[in-house]
Amino acid sequence: MPVCTLAKSLSGSLTREDVISGKHPLLCRCILGSAAQLLLNNDKETAIRFSVTIALILVLSAVGLTYEIAAGRVLAPFFGTSLLTWTTVIATVLGGFSLGSALGGVIAERPRAIAMRNVRSALVATAVLMTVSPTLLGILHGWGARGTDGMMLSVFLVFFPASVCVTLPSPMLAKLAIEARPGREGSSLGFVLAAGSVGAIFGAILAGFVTLPLIGSTATFAACGAMALLCLPLVRGGQSGSSGVTIAAAAFVAFAGLAGSPACQYESGLSCLHVFQPGPEVQLVSDGTLQAAERRMSAEASDGTVGLVLSYSEWLWERMDRDLGPEASVLFVGGGGYTLPTKLLSSRPKARAVAVEIDPLVTKVVRLHMPSAAEMIAQTGYDGSKERPADRRLGIVHADGRVYLNETNQRFDAVVMDAFSSGSVPAHLVTRETFARLREIVDGPVYVNLLDTPDGQLARGTYAILRELYPHIEAVQGQVNARGRTNIILAASLRPLEPLDNSKDDYGPTQISDSRAFTDDRGWVGHR
Repeated sequence: MPVCTLAKSLSGSLTREDVISGKHPLLCRCILGSAAQLLLNNDKETAIRFSVTIALILVLSAVGLTYEIAAGRVLAPFFGTSLLTWTTVIATVLGGFSLGSALGGVIAERPRAIAMRNVRSALVATAVLMTVSPTLLGILHGWGARGTDGMMLSVFLVFFPASVCVTLPSPMLAKLAIEARPGREGSSLGFVLAAGSVGAIFGAILAGFVTLPLIGSTATFAACGAMALLCLPLVRGGQSGSSGVTIAAAAFVAFAGLAGSPACQYESGLSCLHVFQPGPEVQLVSDGTLQAAERRMSAEASDGTVGLVLSYSEWLWERMDRDLGPEASVLFVGGGGYTLPTKLLSSRPKARAVAVEIDPLVTKVVRLHMPSAAEMIAQTGYDGSKERPADRRLGIVHADGRVYLNETNQRFDAVVMDAFSSGSVPAHLVTRETFARLREIVDGPVYVNLLDTPDGQLARGTYAILRELYPHIEAVQGQVNARGRTNIILAASLRPLEPLDNSKDDYGPTQISDSRAFTDDRGWVGHR
């Protein structure tokens, strides 16, 4: 008779003390064997193939880095893009990753069924929190989150929870990967770490080169949530939990991805653009900052002139009109709305211009919505990276301004530095090295448009550079806005600058204090 069958026949006459004392060893062997078999069956149920655990770790790492880069992108329309915003995003997300790993390690030590249920819950929470991130950011901004403090609080409240949840499954997955290859723990741990790094690299490339340029930030967040949900069927073991919650989360992610309103009217990996048409004007807004504006002229009133709208561009044109000859060749670093190049070429039929604009999407939007600039581009525009055709006068180069300066062999009569990233000038375009290069290729005046507080750090550092290179400098500023900032325009020349006859009333001379000149090594860090 089998051991366990005999044991069962005896079990009816046994007491608790008989079992504990080992009075019937056959029954004890049956009980222990059955328990061991149950444990073995439970382990088989929760076991996940080594390759599957590595794939899950890689995918979740990719999702985490894609989410981090998308967070920095979607922040731009509300708080701009600067060293401070990216520092805050990176620190917040990495802090969430750290806490998620620590909590995940605690969860991995729990009974297997409970741990696996917690891992699945974390994946569902990741999907929902990532998908809803842009909506939460808009709500906080609508409630009045402004400035550096508002930006830091918004980043923490919106992006920290999802960063915790996406990393929480990793310790349990790492434990399963090591258990799947007994005796090969060292190589298993190495594969786990490598999968995390490769996933992060893949996520960064995916966000910067694919998802953000092609589908935008809102859909990228939804895609991150969808990938987290797709990991659920591969996480087996323990109670499966409520299928209704999973289905609801999947429906929410799908709805947000398909029906959610995009954060930008036009979006690329570099810009978040909106076009507004209040009255007779067309306004181009980039990352929440008014980038350019053009006044639409009626067919009857049009005489070939270009209607400038922004006061800083009007002052700049008055200065340029006074300084430049009829056949001037001007470099514009920062295309924006192409209003100043259009004004120059329409008023001087023999003048030439090269506009360096880093984002091709900006040029595309200008051609769609800004009629005067679009007409000028159509009539006289050409690829500025190639030789100029005889009948073309506006070269357009889609490149970083600093890269173009370093590589070009052309010479110019003047340069307009009017490049912006959100509400600030890119740091690498306001350094001593940049303006020293301009001095080599530009024979005439240098015009610089800044957005800063009166006598602010950006204005002081840039003014210090120009004072080292040019003997004659004019500094003016416009009206201060509600955030305490204004356009500060610097004109620098090797020859004296003649006074303007009809200078705009809202622009006047300003005093700029001494300061350290910005360099490539120690430069501008952004508004605080």
